[in-house]
Amino acid sequence: MATNPLTVLVVGATGSIGRLVVAEAIARGHTVRALVRDRTKGAQSLPTDAELVTGDVTQAETLPDAVAGADAIVLTLGSFGTGSSSPKAVDYAGVRNVLTALTPSGSTRPRVVLMTSIGATTRSSSYGHLLEWKRRSERLVRASGLTYTIVRPGWFDMNEPDEHQPVFLQGDRRRSGGPADGTVARTDIARVLVAALTAPEAANRTFELVAEQGAAPSDLDPLFAALDQDPPGSLDAVHDEANMPLDDEPQQIRDDLEAVRAQTAA
Repeated sequence: MATNPLTVLVVGATGSIGRLVVAEAIARGHTVRALVRDRTKGAQSLPTDAELVTGDVTQAETLPDAVAGADAIVLTLGSFGTGSSSPKAVDYAGVRNVLTALTPSGSTRPRVVLMTSIGATTRSSSYGHLLEWKRRSERLVRASGLTYTIVRPGWFDMNEPDEHQPVFLQGDRRRSGGPADGTVARTDIARVLVAALTAPEAANRTFELVAEQGAAPSDLDPLFAALDQDPPGSLDAVHDEANMPLDDEPQQIRDDLEAVRAQTAA
């Protein structure tokens, strides 16, 4: 159980990872606020202990009430296609909209845990621009100045039954675009995301998460502590390849970074 229970907003709460995060956070003693677009669907798929708040990450005006008073925010967004569910609209702009919904200086500054993907720094990919939008969402979180942890999991639930020993990697060098990059169970991803909420050792760290043969440890803090922190003020993670120059980014992306900095400035 958490020694310092938090009020945790889970964004992407009805997704395959988000639902597990909600359950894990409740089991750890946190008060969980689940962002849902449809309260009926949310009530059917989420534990009754979760507080449901209605909002849509693609509609910024629906988010201020959801983020108000949250001690921490876990973002497990995943897009499904094009248009209103494109990587740009959900994986990227959804994160931007949540961050810019936060009340500026003087109020609660929530800790942020963002789930993206292994291979996020790959510039050529069979996923089109999906990974680039996820990487841009990471940059928004780092630019916010909030305490954060960014987790880049490998392929979901393609691990063997006895592979639950988490391995934290940095530098994002596994880029095959397939399960050879690493696999991990959804339940283990959720456990790491929730553990990062309260572990001082997880602060301002970005890492890839895969699993190897072995049981899940009872304490993840030593794994967090072994990681290098991201450089203060950097938009990219420590050890990441510098292959996405900010000067080459569209003006709107640069404007979004400045808007997030201004909104969350202390």
